Amino acid sequence: MSGSQPASIKVHKSSGNTMEIAWKDGHQSTYSFAYLRDACPCALCNDEREKSRRQPDQPSSPDAGPLPMFKPVLRPTEVAPVGNYAIRFTWNDGHQHGIYSWSYLREWCPCEECRAARHAGDGLQYDIEHHPPRKQ
Repeated sequence: MSGSQPASIKVHKSSGNTMEIAWKDGHQSTYSFAYLRDACPCALCNDEREKSRRQPDQPSSPDAGPLPMFKPVLRPTEVAPVGNYAIRFTWNDGHQHGIYSWSYLREWCPCEECRAARHAGDGLQYDIEHHPPRKQ
């Protein structure tokens, strides 16, 4: 599928906090490093997401507690291609196991259009889970 093949990739490793992909079908995706780290496709991160019932496009919960730990801004220390089908990041938190295939990145594009399309089928259930009623 040509839609899941990048035409160009820009990782703003030292001068920003995003990776931009221009896809061969003309679509543009911009991923923040925090989004990419939260969406890591490795088995360990998938297991954590399943236990917390979180999708890759949902941010992880910050550590709760009275004295939250300072955490540096997430950013890759290394970025490397994996064949012609994926990219791998080594993160400044030490994590390095995720291989982000082009099809995975396209499937979890964070733009509003893609996000709406992903959640179109789960409509009411998604709204209930992600927009709970306000307590009065």
